[in-house]
Amino acid sequence: MTPLGFTVRTSNNYWQRLIEKHPDIEELEDLIMQSLASPDEIRQSRSDANVLLFYQSYKQKRWVVAVAKRLNGEGFLITAYQTNAIKEGETLWHK
Repeated sequence: MTPLGFTVRTSNNYWQRLIEKHPDIEELEDLIMQSLASPDEIRQSRSDANVLLFYQSYKQKRWVVAVAKRLNGEGFLITAYQTNAIKEGETLWHK
């Protein structure tokens, strides 16, 4: 459950495809789930109002980002990755 009141789902097969694309997140599954449940910040995508970026601090000046799309009250994971910068977009929630 996210702080915005919806759950985010994914399948094992989709998770495997994500770690093929971003192998650096393979060991960060728990942190990615934590970023959805208790993020430091949630931003709305500038290009799609239904896409939300959940940021969780990871290391000094590094974040783990879980990107989810919310449709009809349900969410699904689009991607997850590490970054050194928070993207522009409207801040919807802040810890």
